[in-house]
This record gives sequence, structure tokens and C-alpha cells, in this order.
Amino acid sequence: MYPVRMPLLVQKALPDAWWRMDASGKNLYLTFDDGPTPGVTDWVLNELERFDARATFFVLGKNVEAHGLLYDDIIRKGHSTGNHSYSHPDGWKVSKGQYLQNVAECKPWVNSRLFRPPYGHLTPAQYLKLKKEYTVVMWDVLSGDFDGKITAAQCLGQTLESCRPGSIIVMHDSLKAFDKLKVVLPAFLKAMTEEGYSFLPLPSA
Repeated sequence: MYPVRMPLLVQKALPDAWWRMDASGKNLYLTFDDGPTPGVTDWVLNELERFDARATFFVLGKNVEAHGLLYDDIIRKGHSTGNHSYSHPDGWKVSKGQYLQNVAECKPWVNSRLFRPPYGHLTPAQYLKLKKEYTVVMWDVLSGDFDGKITAAQCLGQTLESCRPGSIIVMHDSLKAFDKLKVVLPAFLKAMTEEGYSFLPLPSA
């Protein structure tokens, strides 16, 4: 199980990370993890464009290396990007050195000071080192598009219910999530746009 909306107690464990942005306006911050993925990321870009929405893509270095033109499209269309490691290691299952090396291997492919840990897993030692170089970006709404135990309708419903001004929302531009994403993303963008929300990229400077 996983919390759709991240509890404040968990957020306090990484106090310098970004969990949610300024809540004074009706802005939302969509993020997509694990791409770029041909056939998925390009579809996501088209859907975002239909709703004049911007997002942030936390990409894997190995995927950028393999699909550089698709990564260039993300940048060209006005979206932000962030480092999501080179090959998606679990920070709780590898050494500090192995983890930091994997993050460093992504750096030549992704010019960004934003970093999101795969699975959201970081040890205190990894976090203390990484926050010196990156803004660590977490989230306050996890859509569950990766969850094979829920339907697309459930995924959409829990995401809509959990969003609030300033929310950082996690979706995935991966093959695993695509069946749900095809249903959830257009409906989510339409519903929140009709409620007067704008979708902005995270500042990457």
C-alpha cells in the first residue's frame, strides 16, 4: 500500500525537499517519472499541449541516452526536467556510493538541479549528500497509475480527490503505466482546467 496524499509526518523526514509548491494560486505541478519512453512520452506531450499545460519530467539517464530526440522534444515544448538517476536503483537496497554514482551517471544527460529518488527511497546519508547539489523533489499526490490492483477510474478518482493548490502530482510516462495513463491524464487535465487550475513546470534553476 501507499499513501495517495503524502502525510505531513513523512514530509518532515526530509524538511528541505519540495513536497508541495506555493498554495496561494490555483496552480498544479504535474510530474512524470521514468521516461522518456517512445510511444508514451510523445503522447503525453501531445495531451499536455492540448490543454496548454506544462509539466516536469524526471527522466532516467539510460532512457535519455537511448532516446535523445524525445528528450529534446520535452525541453523544446517548454517543460522542465529532472534527474531520476541513470537506471532506477532503490536507495534502500544499494550502498551510498553505488547510489550516488548512479545519480552522477545521469548528470551528463540531464542538465537540471532537480532530483527525484526512484521509489521515493533515500537513506539519510544519501539525502544529506544529494541536497548539497540538488533540490530533492518529492510529492504530495501519488496517482497510483503504476498500481495494477486499481482501475483507471479509481486512479483518476483518488488523484482528483487528493489535489489542492500547489500539489506536486506523480504520474509515469512508462509502458507499465500507459494503459491507465491513456484514460487518466486527459480526464484529469480536463477536469482541473475546468475548475480553473493552471499546470506549471517546477522551476529548475
